[in-house]
Amino acid sequence: MTTRRFVMAAALAFAALPAAAADKVHRLALQISDDTPDKMNAVLNVAANIARYYAGLGEEAEIRIVAFNAGLNMLRIDRSPVLARLKSMSESLPNVEFDACANTRENMARNEAKKPEEIPIYANAKVVPSGVVTLIELSEKGWTIIRP
Repeated sequence: MTTRRFVMAAALAFAALPAAAADKVHRLALQISDDTPDKMNAVLNVAANIARYYAGLGEEAEIRIVAFNAGLNMLRIDRSPVLARLKSMSESLPNVEFDACANTRENMARNEAKKPEEIPIYANAKVVPSGVVTLIELSEKGWTIIRP
């Protein structure tokens, strides 16, 4: 290859880089396993900030908030101190999803002498078999896992 062809090929490859970067989907999973409003709000703040940041760049971001252990209280409609915020985020940030741990729900139900389906979970949340397993599987698929 001549020097001129090499330079032209390199220039074309370099010009394609921003397009390739814009095609990347950023995937973030946020863990909530704490039962404090401060932690719950921190998780929601991170999700909103990330969603807005990448939207501002014209890039796609997928965000999943995985709630287990005491953090499941964030998604319980009978206990959540951030329920209004969950509803607002679901309306304004469709790329933010919520996962509720079925194992934790079953343990809470047993401790409260209820059936798991009697533990009311936020309607826009998806019940997953295990919050920790969900995080492991997302990590194995290349997602970034953060615990704010």
